[in-house]
Amino acid sequence: MNTKLIAGLIVAGIVLVICVLSYVKAPPDIAYIISGLRKNPKVLIGRAGIKIPFLERKDELLMRQISVDIKTNGYVPTKDFIGVNIDAIAKITVDYEKPLDGKLSKELSPGIALAMKNFLNMNEKQVVQALTDSLQGNMREIIGTVELKELCTNRKKFGDEVQSKAQLDMSALGIKIISCNIQRIEDERGLITALGQDNMSQIQKEASIAKALADRDVAIAEADAKREANDAEVKSDTEIAIKRNELIIKQAELKKESDTKKAESDAAYSIMQQEQRKTIEITTSNANIAKQEREIELKEKEALVKEKELDATIKRQADAEKYRVQQESDASLYRRQKEAEAKKYEETQEAEARKIQAEAEKYTREQEAEGIAAVGKAEAEAIQAKGIAEAEALERKAEAMKKYGQAAMMEMIVKALPEMAKEIAEPLKAIDKITIIDGGNGNSGVEQMGGYVPSVLAKTMESVKEATGIDIGEIMKANTYDAKVNRNLNVTGIVPDIPGEDSEYKE
Repeated sequence: MNTKLIAGLIVAGIVLVICVLSYVKAPPDIAYIISGLRKNPKVLIGRAGIKIPFLERKDELLMRQISVDIKTNGYVPTKDFIGVNIDAIAKITVDYEKPLDGKLSKELSPGIALAMKNFLNMNEKQVVQALTDSLQGNMREIIGTVELKELCTNRKKFGDEVQSKAQLDMSALGIKIISCNIQRIEDERGLITALGQDNMSQIQKEASIAKALADRDVAIAEADAKREANDAEVKSDTEIAIKRNELIIKQAELKKESDTKKAESDAAYSIMQQEQRKTIEITTSNANIAKQEREIELKEKEALVKEKELDATIKRQADAEKYRVQQESDASLYRRQKEAEAKKYEETQEAEARKIQAEAEKYTREQEAEGIAAVGKAEAEAIQAKGIAEAEALERKAEAMKKYGQAAMMEMIVKALPEMAKEIAEPLKAIDKITIIDGGNGNSGVEQMGGYVPSVLAKTMESVKEATGIDIGEIMKANTYDAKVNRNLNVTGIVPDIPGEDSEYKE
């Protein structure tokens, strides 16, 4: 069962593929020629059909309109032996008549049959190349039977002759010439231009004559028109004068009648005015009486309305005043209640705030007391530590000076000298300008000024010697060769003003 089903599916698929490959559809401008199994090929133009694969073939034939450019490619002599070069365009197509009933004809069209033999599977360019030579030859033959003037003046006739002549050859190929139009004609000697100039001169001559005749006719016509216009004007003026006189007479008669009618009308108008005035006076009197009566009624109604309005106004005012007093009383009571509640709340909040503030101040004072105690303790400890440190420093300094003796003294002196010189020279910084004048004794002012600091420094050292008994200069010279060898100077130790210690200075 499965095998038969598979075989059936395979056969159905093969049939479907064959049907797809067999279906062809021709466009309207191309004919599909199906041949192979039939005696006469089947032609499809804008239709669909079936082509049996591998047994039939499909060929194409162009059915669209094709333009063929026909040129003489050189000067060809006309009947009057004038060489001309002509360029023309021919529109051609396959000679095919479509059946009126729209059905395919079993008999092949003669034009299709001939075109199949000559142009099957050719493109447009190939078809044009195949037909150009034949069409050019036919046009050359027709040129030899026509004169130049006729060729220039009747191009359509020449094109029709070329078409009818070439159609004989084209019919043998299955081609139909739709039209043949001449695009350009030129001659070898420029005679066409000369003919044009001759025609132009003749035309200009005829135009000049026609213009002169026309000017003459215009002048005659203008003179006749002026005369007729003058006659018409005189006649018109006469008729106008007559009509004017008749108008004046008619106006006088009409005025007379008008004045009579006006007098009668004025009299009648006066009578009518008197009657109308009387009627108006009576009507006015009646209207005044009715108006007074109406005003009395209105005043009575107004008084009644005002009385009712006054009663309503007083009652409404009393009710409004009562409501206002009641509302003000309620509002005052509510306001006093709210003010009492607000005052009580504020007093409670102030008491809480004072309590919190008192606690905060107490805590602050406790912290300040603790801080002051801590600061005092720290300062006392710092003073004690500082005193101990200074005492230990002095003790160590004394021990060092005692131990090192001359070296310590020398170090202190050397360190003190620059500071002493700086302090001595400090007053000189306040001097803005110095003018030095030579005294004439051989010592320049510059030398005296430069020796100011060393001189003051030497006097300072002498003052120290007198006050303390320490000769700084001798101490600094103690290590020189002269002091040790020649003078036998020896400084063993100088520690002044230290109890229990002796200073030795001997030479």
